[in-house]
Amino acid sequence: MGRYRWTVCAMVFFATTINYLDRAVISLLKKPLTAEYHWTELDYGNIVIAFQVSYAIGLFGAGRMVDKWGSKAGYAVALFLWSLAAMAHALVTSTFGFKVVRAALGLTESANFPAAVKTVTEWFPKRERALATGIFNSGTNVGAILAPLTVPFIAESMGWRWAFIITGGIGLLWLIFWFILYDVPAKLKRLSKAEFDHIHSDQDEVEAAEKTKHEKVPWLKLLGYRQTWVFAVGKFMTDPVWWFYLFWLPDFLDKEYHMSGTAISLPIAVVYTLSSIGSIYGGYLPMALIRKKWPVFKARRTSMLLFAACALPAMFAQWLGSYNLWYAIFIIGFATAAHQAWSANIYTIVSDLFPKKAVGSVIGIGGMFGALGGILIARLAPKLFIYFREQGSPQTGYFIMFIICGSAYLVAWMIMKVLVPKEKIAEL
Repeated sequence: MGRYRWTVCAMVFFATTINYLDRAVISLLKKPLTAEYHWTELDYGNIVIAFQVSYAIGLFGAGRMVDKWGSKAGYAVALFLWSLAAMAHALVTSTFGFKVVRAALGLTESANFPAAVKTVTEWFPKRERALATGIFNSGTNVGAILAPLTVPFIAESMGWRWAFIITGGIGLLWLIFWFILYDVPAKLKRLSKAEFDHIHSDQDEVEAAEKTKHEKVPWLKLLGYRQTWVFAVGKFMTDPVWWFYLFWLPDFLDKEYHMSGTAISLPIAVVYTLSSIGSIYGGYLPMALIRKKWPVFKARRTSMLLFAACALPAMFAQWLGSYNLWYAIFIIGFATAAHQAWSANIYTIVSDLFPKKAVGSVIGIGGMFGALGGILIARLAPKLFIYFREQGSPQTGYFIMFIICGSAYLVAWMIMKVLVPKEKIAEL
């Protein structure tokens, strides 16, 4: 049949890895940057919010841009611009400057997931999409692993500015391979007919796409569908958990265990290694259920319920971590693995419930709501930490945050089930 679609999946995986590597750098440099620029908890929280606000705004148009320009051009432009924004951090000389470049990074990085999911939708039949999504989504973990393994060493040996320059420059190399290797299946001459037919084996989608390929779906119309709100609510409630782990895990290790610099490399690498396993398994499980003749939507929803349950132990991460660092690390790692398994499926739900022409736009809408949830968590976390530190109980802030992180998925799953109790493709 051919396996070129997995080459495409690999390219999207590397783009997602770069995306998360670039956004994770600042969390690992929080301590030296705090010392140099005299940041408070609120200063750092506001810098995180600057990224998330612009990320939300970017998602408002990113999905539409990808649907209009196509996955090839949309992905290339976005990655070029976010690489420049990442490298621009090295030019900053003030706290305000960090807010500006973080906003630029958030705006440009917002196109990654709409472009990635649209690419998978174009290149994979329904039964393979969750696995392909799980594989490319594991790039978020690999990026988060590479960051603590490289950034502290670059910063200590060459200075923190070079950490931004080197990590940001990697994306420009990716563009070369993208232009050489990628195009949509109908335009790629090296694709075999057998694999082309396999990719387009979902005949209902082929017919629907042919009938409506010139139609545009307005955002306001999409907001009128319950299927859109299933994705938006799921992202709003669970994306903030991932933002919290990404931006505050290094700080948690510093506050709880007095670890910073290269000392945090191994614990963080372990957390995101476990996350990668969860991401791929999250894509594999529904595919295995579908092969056993389960309906696609039922396989997806049942898998997500299991992963929501697996996130619950995060509520005890700090309490058990008070006995031993590695209790906290493995519990957090298990919870992030559950998040990534959940994430692999929530993205794929969009292509289950919408025709291809609207996938990028719906992903953008849901991603925007996820970023808005991230803004709330970035505002809540510093205020909790400051309040309980002033009350003489500094550990309570993290305890509350871990309760929120552990319970969010199960609550989200129940709301999603109420919104769309059974599979129904949106009739646009």
